[in-house]
Amino acid sequence: MSLIDGLLLTLVNTVACLMLPKLLSVVVSKAKTEVATQPVSSSEI
Repeated sequence: MSLIDGLLLTLVNTVACLMLPKLLSVVVSKAKTEVATQPVSSSEI
């Protein structure tokens, strides 16, 4: 593997490590708000 390949792989890994946690937090918070806004049916009470 050449130096350029190593640098490119490092750059891709850095971007993934910085962006994936943010993306996951957005997805999880959106899923939680959808669950919280659903109305409670009378059978669940």
